[in-house]
Amino acid sequence: MSDADLEKKKQGTFLTALPDVSSDPVTGFGVGVRSNIYWNGTRDDPRFAYTPYLAKLKVNAAYYTSNARELVLSFDMPYFKATRWRYKADLKAQQNPANLYFGSAEHTLEPLRLPSTPASGATYSRFDEYDKARKTLRSEQANEAPQVTDALSNRFMETEFMLNLKADRALGKGKWRILGGYEIQHLSYRTFEGTEAEAIDPSTGQTIKAPNGTSLLQRDFQQGRVYGVNGGWVSLLQTALIFDTRDFEPDPTKGHYFEIANEFSNPAIGSGFSFDKLFVQGRIYKKIPVGKRTVLAGRVAFGNIFGSKAPFFEFQDQWSPDGSINALGGKQSLRGYRANRFLARSLWFSNFEVRARIAETSFLKQHFSFAIAPFFDAGTVRDKWQHLSLGNIRYAAGGGLRIGWNQSTIISLDYGMSKEDNLFFFGLGQAF
Repeated sequence: MSDADLEKKKQGTFLTALPDVSSDPVTGFGVGVRSNIYWNGTRDDPRFAYTPYLAKLKVNAAYYTSNARELVLSFDMPYFKATRWRYKADLKAQQNPANLYFGSAEHTLEPLRLPSTPASGATYSRFDEYDKARKTLRSEQANEAPQVTDALSNRFMETEFMLNLKADRALGKGKWRILGGYEIQHLSYRTFEGTEAEAIDPSTGQTIKAPNGTSLLQRDFQQGRVYGVNGGWVSLLQTALIFDTRDFEPDPTKGHYFEIANEFSNPAIGSGFSFDKLFVQGRIYKKIPVGKRTVLAGRVAFGNIFGSKAPFFEFQDQWSPDGSINALGGKQSLRGYRANRFLARSLWFSNFEVRARIAETSFLKQHFSFAIAPFFDAGTVRDKWQHLSLGNIRYAAGGGLRIGWNQSTIISLDYGMSKEDNLFFFGLGQAF
């Protein structure tokens, strides 16, 4: 850490806890608590200037207006007992009925189209127009009620119970690390055929209730385009090679981060599915001579899923030891587009931010910093990694505010804009 930041680093054990008042365009408005207990040690500990903390316990619990709910426990110990080992354990239980599904192939790059509409049908350039069209009553198709709405046809419910254990070891002078982990999870899914939902009567324009039609996820499953809709047990072996020279993990001012991460799933290790996921990302943080503390941050990432029958839910995120990333769309990858708006077997994306600190203060023995963060995101997806290119890219841009609490806890507010949507995100932690 820089001398200026090291001087402000808090000693001992302390708690940062926030009422979880969050906002996400998909899961809605959330309330709960997000808390971190930190063990920082003392300044005479040789690790004090080089680790973000000696240990951290994260406890998150939240409930959202979409009826989503989650409980997350996470324990992290870097350089355990001054050795080269770092240990992490994560436990999660969550249920989310507001997950979005637009498909799991390259065609998701096309303009928005209703699940019940043929390829030659109407498309929508703005999400609000598309959302209104989804709710408009239409006539039945196979195995549907006489009049239905598609209001919930892009949604599905996921229920997850997960345990993850990881350990990594620093190599050489500590810049390189090798990681191994094991994760087991049980997943179940539900779509909303026949569920009463909001609808618009096209003859009067009034809002009424009507049964929901066949979901897009079920259509794709019935036509053999996706697998895994019935859920089940997923067992994963995780490995990663990491190069990390960041000066302070939660809010770096300089350094690089590079990783090659892999998840392997197979019935031989107790999984109901067989696939392999590869994710590669590189990040750079550079302090620039503008203002008191201005940092240019950038990331470029690539991911691919191997396995002809990989389950659809594995297309929705990229696993990283530094935190899984929803892709492609949402607050971690392509702000300005809904979460999982663009999905396929292969993808690349990039993010760039300028994080400029504008003020600092101390209050009740707590240190707070404030920074603005204009950003630019770009990315695309393909059905084969060999076809990844700089063509057919989706872009988003916007601005954010970063509030640092005792340096280790970062509160982020981002407003992203794209040609399809304008979205606001609020939560803990930075995008990268």
